[in-house]
This record gives sequence, structure tokens and C-alpha cells, in this order.
Amino acid sequence: QVQLVESGGGSVQPGGSLRLSCAASGIIFSINTMGWYRQAPGKQRELVATITSGGSTNYADSVKGRFTISRDNAKNTVYLQMNSLKPEDTAVYYCKLSHRAWTWSTMRDYWGQGTQVTVSS
Repeated sequence: QVQLVESGGGSVQPGGSLRLSCAASGIIFSINTMGWYRQAPGKQRELVATITSGGSTNYADSVKGRFTISRDNAKNTVYLQMNSLKPEDTAVYYCKLSHRAWTWSTMRDYWGQGTQVTVSS
């Protein structure tokens, strides 16, 4: 079983910054993808950013140029540096890890408990 623990959430004023961290533990295969998703009350969960174990990144259009995702493969930890925060960024942010043991096996997804990010003046 894989467990993910997020940290770094909180309240910040518009234009401020926060850095989220997510540490994964358990049996984790070396080829994997980790990412951040967010969900506001009454809305669907949406992708924020992902990063592969090889370092390839993908961002939602709404956060490009403001957020940066990175990871430390040795620690199985993923980070999300959030700059120029807007009220629209307010949501619960969830960490996700996706991997599979072999190329023929099914993809497995694991989620963290989430951390609240609130942007308001």
C-alpha cells in the first residue's frame, strides 16, 4: 500500500506564495507520475500539474507561469511552488501518485488526504 501525506497549505493574500509538499511511502515503483489536483466545494476535481519520474511536467492552463512542480525521486516527494496566488486558486489540494509494477499490469492511483489553500484579502 502507498500512502501520501501533504503539507504546506494555509491562508494567504492575493499575490502571495505557498509551497506544498507531498511525501509518499510504501512500495513505490521507480517509473511513476506524481501530481497535484484541486477541488473547490461543489466543483469537480481538476488537474493542476503533474511530473513524471523522468522530470516531464504538465500544467493546467490556469496555473502556467505561476506554479512550478518539482520532485525529489530519492525521497519520493513532490512539491508545488505557487506564486501570484489568486482567489480562484482556493481549493483543497490533493497529491496523487500513479504507477504500475510491470508494463502489462494495470495502473494504480493513490491519493493523499488533501491540504486546504485559501486565497483571500
